Amino acid sequence: MKTRKMWEMTRLDIEAAIKSGMGIILPVGSTEQHGYHLPVSTDTIIAVESAIVVAEESNMIVAPPVAYGCKSRPLSGGGEGFAGTISVKGTVFIHLLVDILEELIADGFKKIVLFNGHMENAAFIYEAAFEAYKNVQRPDTKILVFDMLVNGFSEQTMDAVFGDDFAGWGLEHASIYETSVMLHLKPELVNMDAAVDDCPEEVCWYDILPAPDKMLTKSGNLWKATKATKEKGELLWKEQVASLLSAVQKEFK
Repeated sequence: MKTRKMWEMTRLDIEAAIKSGMGIILPVGSTEQHGYHLPVSTDTIIAVESAIVVAEESNMIVAPPVAYGCKSRPLSGGGEGFAGTISVKGTVFIHLLVDILEELIADGFKKIVLFNGHMENAAFIYEAAFEAYKNVQRPDTKILVFDMLVNGFSEQTMDAVFGDDFAGWGLEHASIYETSVMLHLKPELVNMDAAVDDCPEEVCWYDILPAPDKMLTKSGNLWKATKATKEKGELLWKEQVASLLSAVQKEFK
């Protein structure tokens, strides 16, 4: 195949892919601020690049990504008050995904995978997949939902990447993990000269509306962005895509 990217394929290419039994991966991300140093497309880029690698190794193609996600929350995405964060209502997001999934099924795809790169999308993605499957009722169709791209890393990788600097996946927004992976995937889009270490004054286990200043950061990233490196990103990336690929190949033997 010339490409695994559906948006670069012709109708005839797509029809041939469906006829041959190929599956499809739908990457879902966000348009969300990622501090001073990362692009607002970070979540979408990581989801798309993950999908491309897995598609190449599992006889699938990659659907055009959904680049708008659900509300950015202060303690996992920095919050809604930053320029460049463009979110949609959860109900709109669900309806959009249901329509896309039903169209993919109607086209004839029987193996469908959703890769989510934006933490706040998680529950909504499952809801959409559930509704689409229930509405279509095609027993020959199977949908895999990865509401997060990370299922954890080995102790060795966690130690090499974070050491004593792991504060939890929520606070990793625009910090060591995402910055390192972006340095590995798209270094030309990362401005490490602008990277800063930051953290909220208070980390709560609940949310407050309106979000008080103590839960927000000036930079928009939530932890130690300066600790990121390209080498750490390569280590994280290899383990992450291997885990995703293993799961997809297991379910679609």
